[in-house]
Amino acid sequence: MLLRLYKSGGVPAIPVPADPCCISNGKLLEFIQEATSLSGSEATFIEEIIEAHGGRCLWDDIEWLEADLSVRGFLLTAKHTPALNHIRVRTSTRTPHFFFYDFPYAGQTGEFVGNEAVRILGSSGEILKSRSLPRTAFQGMRRNFWWDHLDFIYFGGYATWNYLSTPFLFLRDGFTFEYLGQRRMPEAMYSCLRVTFPDDLPTHCRTQTFYFDEGRLLRRLDYTAEVVGRWAHAAHFCDEYRDFSGLKIPTRRRVRPLLMNRTLNAPTLVAIDIHDIRLRRDA
Repeated sequence: MLLRLYKSGGVPAIPVPADPCCISNGKLLEFIQEATSLSGSEATFIEEIIEAHGGRCLWDDIEWLEADLSVRGFLLTAKHTPALNHIRVRTSTRTPHFFFYDFPYAGQTGEFVGNEAVRILGSSGEILKSRSLPRTAFQGMRRNFWWDHLDFIYFGGYATWNYLSTPFLFLRDGFTFEYLGQRRMPEAMYSCLRVTFPDDLPTHCRTQTFYFDEGRLLRRLDYTAEVVGRWAHAAHFCDEYRDFSGLKIPTRRRVRPLLMNRTLNAPTLVAIDIHDIRLRRDA
């Protein structure tokens, strides 16, 4: 069953109302159906996912998220990238734009600006280093062995921007969805959604599979981290949800290898622990 919800050139994108909160969560189903011509059951599934994580009205009212998080794991070690301990980050809810504060060194800021550029800024905002079209740089042999700071800013920037924006990311134009039904996984029974991302959105790979529990919270996603390698298949687990001013966020994320559709217990490729999140409504 193919859900062509927000596909460019096909089913029209859901428009953002002039006053985002003019559409309450309870009216979102009607709004989705009118905008996309989805069947009731299909629209209900997407609506329930959005509402379970806090609702569109709340998301549309937020400009930025600020978070304190820690990141470690085998991937960082393999790429000679230091673990991050209680680092402060800031992510846009509108565009692929992300900041690592006090990275790579105290007083500096790592900035990710979509697929266009990554930068390291000084304490006064001056550009110390930059790289245009950073994704294309991963085609070089060196990236198989180690990453420089700009490499990590790109990978960590787009990945964390995706994680903190999901599932609201699905409200953007250009996505297609295929509902795969329920699947019994080793962890539990989940409702599965295959999602194809628009070509211009920075993410791990174009097609990913998302798994939602009976409360419609995201519990797992499978993907290939293509900037690491086309062989880098991973299962990403989302646990320990907390409520941050109405936004539901998993604060414990663990990424493990996928080998022939089987999740390996080790190594932990990436471990992300979110300590706090603050919602910002100012630009």
